[in-house]
Amino acid sequence: MFHHRRGLRRLLKDDDLLARIESNWTTAGLGERRSGMLAFAERLTRTPGAMKREDVDALRSLGFTDRDVLDIVDVVAYYAYANRIADGLGITIEPWTEND
Repeated sequence: MFHHRRGLRRLLKDDDLLARIESNWTTAGLGERRSGMLAFAERLTRTPGAMKREDVDALRSLGFTDRDVLDIVDVVAYYAYANRIADGLGITIEPWTEND
């Protein structure tokens, strides 16, 4: 998680916003588009079997293209896959990541 923080920090260039997102993204003051994307990603992560066409339609209504939706799904799926590989192999966080 800490190495993801470093990347997000670089993209946002706003430590205050980063702290709010880490605390609770739903109350971080994000715009409708970012909040919609994160709600979709969280739903796909927590309850993948419950996803419906309406979830994709909600992203489209926020201006996301089909390619954007595919990219969002790809990223969520990749991290789910990578985390399960790491968890399944008992891989622990490297000590250097705890300092960021």
